[in-house]
Amino acid sequence: MLVADYIVVGAGSAGAAVAGRLSEDGGSSALLLEAGGPDSARDIQIPARFSELFHSEVDWDYATVPQPGLNGRREYVPRGKVYGGTSSMNAMVYQRGHPSDYDRWAARGNAGWSYADVLPYFRKMQHQERGESANHGTGGPINVADPQDPNPLSLAFVAGALELGFAANADFNDGEQEGFGLYQVTQKRGQRHSSAVGYLRPALERSNFTALPFAQATRLIIAERRCIGVEFLREGELQEARANKEVIVCAGAINSPQLLLLSGIGPADQLLEAGIRPLLDLPGVGKNLMDHIQVPLAYHCTMPISLEDRDAPEQLERYERERMGLLTSNMGESGGFVRLDRAAQAPELQYHFGPGWFVRHGLETPEGHGFTILVGMVNTQSAGELKLGSDDPLAPPLIDLACLEHPDDVQVLLQGLKLGRQIAATASFDRYRGVEFLPGDHVTDDAELIHYIREFATTIYHPVGSCKMGNDDMSVVDERLRVHGVGGLRVADASIMPHIINANTNAPCIMIGEKAAAMIMEDNAS
Repeated sequence: MLVADYIVVGAGSAGAAVAGRLSEDGGSSALLLEAGGPDSARDIQIPARFSELFHSEVDWDYATVPQPGLNGRREYVPRGKVYGGTSSMNAMVYQRGHPSDYDRWAARGNAGWSYADVLPYFRKMQHQERGESANHGTGGPINVADPQDPNPLSLAFVAGALELGFAANADFNDGEQEGFGLYQVTQKRGQRHSSAVGYLRPALERSNFTALPFAQATRLIIAERRCIGVEFLREGELQEARANKEVIVCAGAINSPQLLLLSGIGPADQLLEAGIRPLLDLPGVGKNLMDHIQVPLAYHCTMPISLEDRDAPEQLERYERERMGLLTSNMGESGGFVRLDRAAQAPELQYHFGPGWFVRHGLETPEGHGFTILVGMVNTQSAGELKLGSDDPLAPPLIDLACLEHPDDVQVLLQGLKLGRQIAATASFDRYRGVEFLPGDHVTDDAELIHYIREFATTIYHPVGSCKMGNDDMSVVDERLRVHGVGGLRVADASIMPHIINANTNAPCIMIGEKAAAMIMEDNAS
């Protein structure tokens, strides 16, 4: 049996940060359990190949239950099963979200989570290649860079938005989120810079740190309302690890609530229905599950400059030689935020521009060159839940994201499609714009567009909220991320968000890991 001061479950965006920081001073031992393996696959490190990782061995490859808001479709939910978690297979967009998102968390009774409180951890986690400032830090584990070799189509998208009178935005993470520009990315010299690269690789050199790959946690070991260890499956054998101090679950918005439920922590009636004896009736586990939703606006391109040729031999040669060319693209090189309701605190609409085809997760690609304006609804109002289908820890959970069940979410996408068409119609796109592939220029009235949205909308891979932080009856963790009613146990990942932020969630997840590690060390030093 393995023993460590701290056991961290999940080597993803937050988990890598937690484990890396807890082992940093050498005073405590840390054991990291990861269901996947090392991030050694070549495609992980090449930015433009991230969609090649979908449905692969590094993907949990989840799907929702049928979604009424998507005309009954099951929606694909990719999640990283590998060192770095989803930071090893995402599109690398570096966004923090609007400051009011965090201020709203704090206003709900979560002391220490306002934007002013979390900004030091955002600064601590990053090495901003542009240099240090009041909003950005240098010397941190995660490299934040401008796009290495932006595509002319991505620049045209920004220029088109400016033609319509929108503001230019050179930094979406300085508190002023509205406007259009190039997105910064978590890359270094044209390669992915995940939490595995930034936190785990240095930690693996430490004698007080152990990482076990292919170790899937199956149950938390609870004794007298305290978590004392983790049961896990590795190499076909059920094994145990014991924690001297704490267990920190960082398995993400899908797997963290699943592990709590498998351990008898959650809604008692649902646990009994799944054949699990309740240890703690905590009704909020699995509830409040949210994601962002996007819909493609896709056009044929009249010039051969899209990502269609990214796998050509000359592109690979150029990438290996110079770290330049199409393979450096993260697919979402540029974009912008729009506040549709001027009374709203933060933008409800986010665009990701892709200089290539990205329809239904990039899995349905027409012939020839094209570009895609991904219209994203980010002030999500719909909330679903996660349940167990059985007591089998290897069975996927039942995921219900309640996609587009709230009418406001549909209206944001509808307005976003119309605005996206206006951007595509500007002079900046004249030399590149071919026929509209989706939804097609014959689809014009609202009813037709809404039907199109429900048929083609996908998630933006940002599930959060299923172990929410707070002190109400549906909260799972308190403001120090301690699970209500269980000692020695915390959750630290996207699942603790009381409400989804209005932008990409990777950087906030790493921030949560940084802040969690600081609180854990502080609490155990007193």
